[in-house]
Amino acid sequence: MQPTAPATGRSLPSSAYSSLRAIFGYDEFRPLQAEAIGNLLHGRDTLIVLPTGGGKSLCYQLPAAVLDGTSIVVSPLIALMEDQVRALTERGVPATYLASTLDPEELHARERSIREGRFQLVYVAPERLESLRVVEMLSGLQPPLVAIDEAHCISQWGHDFRPSYLRLGEVIGRLKPPRVLACTATATPIVRAEIQERLGLGSERSAVILRGFSRPNLHLGVVESDSSTERRKLMLGALREALGNPSSPEGGAIVYAATRRNTEKVAEAVAREGWRAAPYHAGLSAAVREDVNRRFAARALDVVVATNAFGMGIDRPDIRAVVHVQAPGSVEAYYQEVGRAGRDEQPAQGLLLTSSGDLGLRRRLIGYGGGRDDSAPDPQHVQQQWRLFLDLMRYVEAGSCRHDFILRYFGDEQETLGGCGHCDVCERLERSGEEGAAPSVSEHDALVVRKALSGVARNQGRAGLVAVADMLQGADNERLRRLGLTGLSTHGLLKDQPKPWVLALLRRLITAGLVDLTTSEFPLPFLT
Repeated sequence: MQPTAPATGRSLPSSAYSSLRAIFGYDEFRPLQAEAIGNLLHGRDTLIVLPTGGGKSLCYQLPAAVLDGTSIVVSPLIALMEDQVRALTERGVPATYLASTLDPEELHARERSIREGRFQLVYVAPERLESLRVVEMLSGLQPPLVAIDEAHCISQWGHDFRPSYLRLGEVIGRLKPPRVLACTATATPIVRAEIQERLGLGSERSAVILRGFSRPNLHLGVVESDSSTERRKLMLGALREALGNPSSPEGGAIVYAATRRNTEKVAEAVAREGWRAAPYHAGLSAAVREDVNRRFAARALDVVVATNAFGMGIDRPDIRAVVHVQAPGSVEAYYQEVGRAGRDEQPAQGLLLTSSGDLGLRRRLIGYGGGRDDSAPDPQHVQQQWRLFLDLMRYVEAGSCRHDFILRYFGDEQETLGGCGHCDVCERLERSGEEGAAPSVSEHDALVVRKALSGVARNQGRAGLVAVADMLQGADNERLRRLGLTGLSTHGLLKDQPKPWVLALLRRLITAGLVDLTTSEFPLPFLT
C-alpha cells in the first residue's frame, strides 16, 4: 500500500469492520482505535499514547489479522505475551511467542513453524532480538507490520528504561517493515520525542495519536500521613466504600505497596477484614503469581495487594478502587496503575497514601536498585529516577485539579478539564469557596523556610528527616541528645508548629529542590 493522508474510521476497509466483529467480537471501535488502525493499513507509521485500558493491543492485532504475512510484536512482558497468544489462538488467529522461558526443543519447533509462515503474529521479547540469528529469521518473513509495545521502555528519560530496547531502531532498519506501530500508556512529551527519534518515526509519514488521559469517572485523592494506623484505616475505608460488604462485593480492588514485605503484611490485614485477598510480588513462584492472576480475573479474589509487578494485561473492567499505601516511583507509574480502576466507565476511585518515610524509602530503592548484575548504579540514571519521583511528590502537593495536573504532565492539552469537580482538591476548593490561586509568599514564610534550611544544615548528616523535624520542633529525648541535636542553635526554631506540619515543610523543601537525600541505606537530608 502507498502512504496516504491520515486515515479516519470512515476510510477503513470493510475487512477491518468484519474482522472486528468476526474475530474480536466487537461491534465498534473504541475512540482513536479506528484512526490508529486506519493509519497502519494505509502504510503510515504511528505512535499511540493511550492510557491503561484504552485498547492499544487491538491496534496491532487487527491489522496483523487482515494483512498478508507475519507481523512482529515486541513485548517485554512474557505473561502478557502468553495471554494474548492464547486469546488470539482461541479466536482463530495463528499466533506464537519467543521468550527465554521456553525449553530449547519447544523454541526450535516454534522457529521452524515461523520460518514456514504458519503465523500471522509472532510476539518476541526484546532480549531475543539481541541475537543476529533471530533477527535474520524474522527479516526473511518480510513482516508487513512491526509493533513495539511498552515503547516508553526505550527512553532513558522515562520511568521504566530497559537497555534491551535500545537496539530496536537498528532491528527495524534490518526488518524494513512497510509500517511501524509504537504504543505506550505513559509518555511525557520528552519521552515521546525520544521514542520517535530512536525508532525512526519522525518523518512526514508518521502520526502521533495522544488522547484519553481524561478519566472523569475516576475520583483521585491523596492523603499525607505519618501515622501507619491512620493510613491502614483509610485504606480499609476506601475498600469498604468502593466494594461494599465483603460478603457480597461490588467489583474488585488493587492495593499497591512499594516492597514485597509490605504486600504480605497489608494482604493479611485486608483478609482479616473479610475480603478474599492475596499478595502478589516477584518473590513468589510463577505458579503462585499465575494462580493469583487467574483467580482475580475470575472474580474469585476481591483484592490483590501487590508491588508494581502486578497489573499488566489484567482485563477486569469492574475494578472499583486502586489504593497505593506507599508512593510509587513516578507520575507515569502512578497513572498507569491507578488507571486500572473504572475501565467500565462506572465510578471508581484512586487513593494515594503517602508519608515522610516514602521519600527515604524511594531514595534508597533508587540508589540500590539502579545497578544491574550487582554493578554500581549509574549516577545519571539514579538522578533521573529521583527527579521523576519528585514530580510525583509535586502531584501529591498539588493545589489545583489533580486530573488537570496529569493532563498537563502528559501534554494532553485537548482534554484539560479546567477543574474536574471530583478530585479531593477540587472538592476542597469548592467547599471553601477558594479560587485556587497561589498565595503570595510573605517575609514570615521566607523566614520559616530559612529556619528549616538552617536545621538541615546544622544537622550535618547526623540524622534522618524525622529526627530533624523533631529537633526543629523542639523535642527533647534520649535519641536527640545522643545525636547531639538538642544542643544545636536550631533546636526549637519551629516550636510553635506541630511535628506533622514541620515534616510537611521539610518534604516541600525536597520537592522544591532545596534539600536532597543521600542514597545510603538510611537516607540523610542535606542542602543542595
